[in-house]
Order: sequence, then structure tokens, then C-alpha cells
Amino acid sequence: MPGESKVLWADSGSTQGGLAGAAFAVNGDARRALTLASTLAAVPRPGEGHTAQLFDILSTLAAADLTAARVAEAHLDARAILHQAGYPARPDQTWGVFAAESAGPAVTATRVGDRWRLDGIKPWCSLAGLLSHALVTARVSGPAGDLGRRLFAVDLRDLGIRVHDDAWVARGLCQVTSGPVDFSAVTADPVGDEGWYQRRPGFAWGGIGVAAVWWGGVVGMARTLYDSTANRTPDQIALAHLGAVDVAVTGSKLALGAAALAIDAGEADGPAGSLLAARVRALVARTVDEVVFRIGHALGPAPLALDARHAQRVADLQLYVRQHHAERDDAALGRMLVARGNAPW
Repeated sequence: MPGESKVLWADSGSTQGGLAGAAFAVNGDARRALTLASTLAAVPRPGEGHTAQLFDILSTLAAADLTAARVAEAHLDARAILHQAGYPARPDQTWGVFAAESAGPAVTATRVGDRWRLDGIKPWCSLAGLLSHALVTARVSGPAGDLGRRLFAVDLRDLGIRVHDDAWVARGLCQVTSGPVDFSAVTADPVGDEGWYQRRPGFAWGGIGVAAVWWGGVVGMARTLYDSTANRTPDQIALAHLGAVDVAVTGSKLALGAAALAIDAGEADGPAGSLLAARVRALVARTVDEVVFRIGHALGPAPLALDARHAQRVADLQLYVRQHHAERDDAALGRMLVARGNAPW
């Protein structure tokens, strides 16, 4: 549990100080973020008894720089999936996970002799132009038709890959380009069998890791509010905003800590893991929205206009947290609760 760990959550004055300093030096640069991510080989994997420490590290990175955390989270998630599948990965490789689906045709995987090939367009492929490798989901086709989704490992230097970096116009996470990628007869290695990617126990855990990054970004913003009290005596309104921010940030911290315990205890597999991830992600996403709102009301335009780090953090986090699909994800959570057949409270 975070409160019992030797590592303090997102605390740059703790034993994570060196990590926070390294993340701060990234300062939104994606190449520096990849270099940092490649040094994190000793970071614990989720579900192996030290998940709270993993969440510590992700939130510490995010409190210092969201680009550093965004890149590291995806790389570490991919490495954890590869380990779970027993697929070898070299230390010099940098990885991403391209699992998003669009309303259009999906990437298809076709077996050709003893190899596989991928064809089609994959949306939301973050850093495809900088990473060396990626895990890519594709629809498997065969004589009987569509056989479902399967995960594949791909060398992104394959000549059949075309990256559309020019599609990314975001002002948040502006160097973490996440545009579409064209796959044309790209050689791929299967990772797990059909459906394994979504069936595996850790499928939902990656989403909670992303929430740990969101929470770290919130901590960075909350510190801006707290630090403002050193420059002038806060009035009643400022104190009310500070207190409300503390409640929201602390509540999300406790939820992430409880989630880490549940993962390590084997209580977050299958549907239980999906339910836990939906709850934690929704709670942290609400915390992001509330903290952005309250800091804006408490401090006005000054930090957005005059504090480059704060302005970038707000832009980065508001974009990143939109991976939570707001009311649509709330509706999905509601369906899970109804399917249980009894009230969960």
C-alpha cells in the first residue's frame, strides 16, 4: 500500500528524487522521454507483489513531467505484456502498444506459410515514428472468416510501415504524436493466441497504471495551488479550493493504493479487474477535471499565462485524460453493475 511503502507517492523529496529530477529534465521532449523509459528495466511489473511501487514510479514521473510518464507507461506496459506472454525482448528496444480500434476497417492479420503479415490502417499509434517496436492488435482472417483479435509484435522499421505524424496537431503532449499508421504486408510475430490479449489477467491493470499517471499529473497541478499560499495569505475562497483539491487528490490516491493491493492479492482478474479499472479510472478522471476547475478559479489566468510548466501540464493532462470516455465509460460501468445481479454497495 502506498502509505506503507518506502517510496512516497509522487514525492520529489523522497527516494524517488532522482527519478523526478530525470523526468523534470525531459521537459516535454519525446526523445529524452524514450531514453529515460529505456533505463527503467528494474521497475516492478503489475501483479507480482510490488504494484504499489510501480504506481509510485509512474505518478512520480507524471508529477514532474507528463511526457516522461506517458512514454514510460506505454513502454513498461508493453514489456509487462511481453513478459506475461513469454516473448523475449531486448533491453535496447523501445515499445508501444497500438490497440485502439476505429469505426473503419481494422488491421488484418493473415498467415502466409509460417509467418504472419499485417495490412490496414491503425489509429492512435503513439510515437510510431520514434519507437523501435510495438504490440499491435489485428483481426485474424482465415478460411472460415473473422477469427477474432490477436496481438502481434512488430518491428517498426519494416519497410511496409508508413507513419502519419502530420495528423497530430495537439497542443498537449505535442511531441507524443499519436496519428494513424499504414501497414502493408508487414511481417509480424504472434504474441499469445486469438483473444489472449483481452483474456489475460493483466488486461485491466494497464488502464489503472494510466490512471496512476493521471493522478501524478494532478499532484503536479495541486502543488502549484499549494505553493501559491506562500506568496500571499489565502482568503476563505482560496482555502476552500485548497481543501476541496486535497479531498479529491487524497481520495484518488487511496483508490489507487487499494487497487494495487487487489491486483497483488489476485482479486483483480477477469471481470473483477475490469470493474476495478472502470471505477478507479472514473474516479481519477473526475479528480483531474475538478482540480483543473478549482485551480483555475483559485488562481485565475496567471499560472496559465506566466508559468510555462503549469500551462504545459494542464494542456498535457486535459488531453491525456480524455482516454477516459466520460459518460460512455460511466455507462459501461453501469452495465457491469447491472450484470452482477445484486447491488455492490
